[in-house]
Amino acid sequence: MARANLRLIKSIRNTVRKLKKGAPYQWGHMGSCNCGTLAQEIAQISKADIHEYAMRSAGSWEEQSLAYCPTSGYPMDLLITAMLEAGLEINDLKHLEKLTDPVILKRLPTGQRHLKYNVRDDVVIYLTAWANILEETLLDTVNLAELDSKVPV
Repeated sequence: MARANLRLIKSIRNTVRKLKKGAPYQWGHMGSCNCGTLAQEIAQISKADIHEYAMRSAGSWEEQSLAYCPTSGYPMDLLITAMLEAGLEINDLKHLEKLTDPVILKRLPTGQRHLKYNVRDDVVIYLTAWANILEETLLDTVNLAELDSKVPV
């Protein structure tokens, strides 16, 4: 699973906020699908540019992430690099595109574990649970007693 960090958590939560407010969402469009919406936020790039980069190579986000080469210089590989630098792993892209990460799904109430990967509301549920997991993971690494002793009174 992704490396928990503030930048990634904020990017996921901003993506959720934008989707809830009606940001363009279209699962079949590489720039406004599940991965594309998060990529827009992480890389600060438009859905049109993401789609253009993706169309230079064949395949879905999953296929392109499996073919990822960090030294190719191809725009899609540079975009994936930006996502990895934000804390994601290649498997996160595969799972995000189909909403299949078992850790995230297990976290959902029993009745919500069968998400449809191409439904905006299900993407919001998945991303929200993911951000919550990452936030809790990050908070578990913080030693409040240590921080308290370093704060001047």
